[in-house]
Amino acid sequence: MFNKMATPNRVITIIILEFNLILLYIGSTQTCIVQITQPSLLEVDNTYKIITIPCDFSATNCPISQPEVLWFRQKAQNQPERLCPKDQCLGEVGKFTTKSQIPHQAFLTLNEVDVSDSAIYFCGIAFSDSTEPKSKQTGPGTMLVVREKLLSHEGENVLIAFLSLLSFYIAILSVVFIIISKQLKLETPNKIGTDEAPQKKRSARRIFQEIAQELYHKRYVETKQEERDDYIYENRRTHSNFERS
Repeated sequence: MFNKMATPNRVITIIILEFNLILLYIGSTQTCIVQITQPSLLEVDNTYKIITIPCDFSATNCPISQPEVLWFRQKAQNQPERLCPKDQCLGEVGKFTTKSQIPHQAFLTLNEVDVSDSAIYFCGIAFSDSTEPKSKQTGPGTMLVVREKLLSHEGENVLIAFLSLLSFYIAILSVVFIIISKQLKLETPNKIGTDEAPQKKRSARRIFQEIAQELYHKRYVETKQEERDDYIYENRRTHSNFERS
């Protein structure tokens, strides 16, 4: 009896597994998902004659057929421009050339790069055999910036070295200036003191001269007064003697 009951259970299990496989297959055919990655920025100077923009993509549950790779360019204030329509860029010559590598890589090469090639380049992947919306996707875009000739690596090193030396020179000058300023501040009070000393000496000498002149004047006046008194005394004496005679 146990074997008789086990058989229907095994049949049911097999049916469930088959049903799940069918659902899984149906679900897989309805969930084709394409994801695209691109470098956000490429910056070069116009000395580069060739530049290649990569496009990496993944395809999940999509048809085994090869997808169609599309490239678009968006310049400032312009409508998007499709590049290489109908496989016109598969050759080795021309402004644009495209190349695809299995399984999930595509490349757009720009020849004779010029400043006017600056734009945003979009990579598009489309599985024509699938009707799912996510089977046709456009990448985030790569901004290509082409500038006039930039400084070379050696030029950048020379510029950095020059700026470093200039900074070192300015630092030395600043230190020297600070030292000189401090010395001047220390010498100024001493100079003032040395200037005041001769002035004090001159003032003392002048006072001494004035005192000497004053003493001389007094001495001179006293001497004249004594001589005058003696003269008057002699005159009186002579006059008295004369009267007695």
